Amino acid sequence: MKHKVALIKSLILFSLCVLCSCSKTGQITTKIRPEASAYDLVFERLSDRWDEAIPLGNGMVGALVWKKDGKLRFSLDRADLWDLRPMENLNTPEWKYSWVYDQWKKNDYEPVQEKFDVPYDRSPAPSKIPGAALEFDISTLGEVESVHLYLKQAICEVKWKNGVKLLTFVHATQPVGWYQFEGLEETLEYDLIPPAYNLGNESGAENPVTGQDLRRLDYPEGKVSRDKDAITYEQEGWGGFKYQVNVGSKIEKGVLKGCWSISSTFPKWEEKASAYEVTTENLNKGMVYAYDSHLTWWKKFWSKSAIQVPDPVLQKQWYLEQYKFGSAARVGAPPISLQAVWTADNGKLPPWKGDFHHDLNTQLSYWPAYSGNHLEEEIGFVNWLWKYRNTFKRYTSEYYDSKGLNVPGVTTLTGEPMGGWIQYSFGPTVSAWLAQHFYLHWRYSMDREFLRQRAYPWIKDVAIYLENISVLNAEGMRQLPISSSPEIHDNSINAWFGETTNFDLALIRWTYEKAAELATEIGKKEEAEKWKNLLSQWPDLVSETQRGLMFAPNVPYDQSHRHFSHLVGYHPLGIIDFSKGELHKSLIQNTISTLDKIGSDYWVGYSFSWLGNLKARALDGNGAAEALKIFAENFCLPNSFHVNGDQSGKGYSKFTYRPFTLEGNFAFAAGLQEMLLQSHTGVVRIFPAIPEQWEDVSFDQLRTEGAFLISAGRTSGQVTNVQICSEKGGTIQFINPFDGDKFTSDVAFDIKGDLLIVKTVPGQRISFKKKEEL
Repeated sequence: MKHKVALIKSLILFSLCVLCSCSKTGQITTKIRPEASAYDLVFERLSDRWDEAIPLGNGMVGALVWKKDGKLRFSLDRADLWDLRPMENLNTPEWKYSWVYDQWKKNDYEPVQEKFDVPYDRSPAPSKIPGAALEFDISTLGEVESVHLYLKQAICEVKWKNGVKLLTFVHATQPVGWYQFEGLEETLEYDLIPPAYNLGNESGAENPVTGQDLRRLDYPEGKVSRDKDAITYEQEGWGGFKYQVNVGSKIEKGVLKGCWSISSTFPKWEEKASAYEVTTENLNKGMVYAYDSHLTWWKKFWSKSAIQVPDPVLQKQWYLEQYKFGSAARVGAPPISLQAVWTADNGKLPPWKGDFHHDLNTQLSYWPAYSGNHLEEEIGFVNWLWKYRNTFKRYTSEYYDSKGLNVPGVTTLTGEPMGGWIQYSFGPTVSAWLAQHFYLHWRYSMDREFLRQRAYPWIKDVAIYLENISVLNAEGMRQLPISSSPEIHDNSINAWFGETTNFDLALIRWTYEKAAELATEIGKKEEAEKWKNLLSQWPDLVSETQRGLMFAPNVPYDQSHRHFSHLVGYHPLGIIDFSKGELHKSLIQNTISTLDKIGSDYWVGYSFSWLGNLKARALDGNGAAEALKIFAENFCLPNSFHVNGDQSGKGYSKFTYRPFTLEGNFAFAAGLQEMLLQSHTGVVRIFPAIPEQWEDVSFDQLRTEGAFLISAGRTSGQVTNVQICSEKGGTIQFINPFDGDKFTSDVAFDIKGDLLIVKTVPGQRISFKKKEEL
């Protein structure tokens, strides 16, 4: 029976053509032939490092394809493989914000560091843990000819010069990975390799950035069992946690094909199918069936948005980031952690334990989802936050002695606090920054049920908590007892400020502003007035005339630092914005000028990605493009993974280490989208930050606040067309991107200055076009 898979078409000339068929027994009888694009990863050899491997994933399971000790290796991972043992130091009477404040006030801070900072470094867990590795003995295959990751199909191909070919993919929606070797003269030997939980001698604790030894987890030896066509590895972890890895395969007429899966079980959690059951079921259905549904998902994903910019480095990097986002984010899966489904495969725990850092990392990771039109994947993040809301409320009650809601800045899979540098791991405004994602989901989707049931309740709880922990100062204004600004002064006593930092202050002011806005939106007028009154009790952001935004009163940005925490009021929160007049514009320009003058000596990759967003918001297309290009060319490995340090040797940063984390990748994508389309002020700007030399640019179906999908083209320096799809109806206002009145439209519109204003109904499609020259 023959199956046809339709061509996928997009603005960027990607194409897909797959012809496959099954015999009467369901076995594969023809080949899958993915088609290449300009944005694929193509190499002449398999990487011999795990962090340069080919990444495959679906938000829940993932694989890295590389070579180790002469063998082809799939490093297998699952997002909920976690050692969840609690941090025992957090169950003490001293574990209180008030106690920390007292120690800071007495200038006796070492006890705080010993009790709450140091244990994170010393303890191997809680932590994300690796799954296993599937290895194939390829010694008889000879030299590799090519390694190719086809982005549109999310499939990896490896060719050997002797004619053997491997195709492998992680299914888009099922917890299973597939592989197929064609052209074999004899079968390949393969094995499941457990992580190094028990091998060798204890190596002791290491830096959490480089990872601690897996043997420190003290797990019992796992069990590897075999039958004719399958290998199963079962591992017991801490506290009754167990996981299973299974691989099953078949060989027929020179084709070795099979699939693998990982399953996990926690005490009292809902039981799901085991890895063995998953692979058995999938092998019976066959690879053709799996590939067809896999392509259906990816076709839908890629149809959501597209861009075309004239810089090939930025263009390719954007598509690689979209691919990784599609591989790492799903509804029903945990949110994107530091490494998502690509945990380190080097005998160690992943950098920073692969945890959820909410003082920047998770927030930046979801930035591109909104204008990139991937709310279906983004909602998994806020769903997870909501799922553990009661856990966060318990933490708020225990540590802050407060009602309402805060979130630990560093959490486990289940939202429990992990500690670390407590100014940030127990930071007082973490839940406020996370609240922005609830707000953004509402604004970009206009889902009123979500507004009533999730967005406003979350922000309201944060507002209640912030009222409870704040105090009145001598001037009668509110402030935090002690405040911090990630990660200024690291974890020293000086990292606490006696006056509220711009970081905390911006998040607090944003919370009350949006609490009032949303309360008004759903008709809760009394609550809205309460939030407005509380907002008036907090001071404005702290700035200097020449240097711009500061960390805190009398604390300017005067040393290079990786984290632009003092700037969150500008981006992403928009409290300070060009649209608010010349004072704001001058403040923003001076702030960014200060960053440029002090330099990037102690920046990491995500700093450049963030800078790209900052400059795009300042309508500086040249500066935004330059920052994003520096990131892509100098802070990413050949497989596109962001590794924090400067890998080029060009001196962009004095950090040259390579711990892999994802937030810089996804912030890059958001920055490029910010250059093409902005809507954070309620007014849409089309091509707001385009470099002068970018004459031909286009994008398809980028999303704005208000739930509008915009497509636009620019040719020879002039906008030629704008199409708008209104999902939910309402009024859209956008700055006229055409040359004066030289455009036509298929709908009625109003003009107010340089604004074009259109009232829409749900589902309406609107077109504006440049007038043809007579």
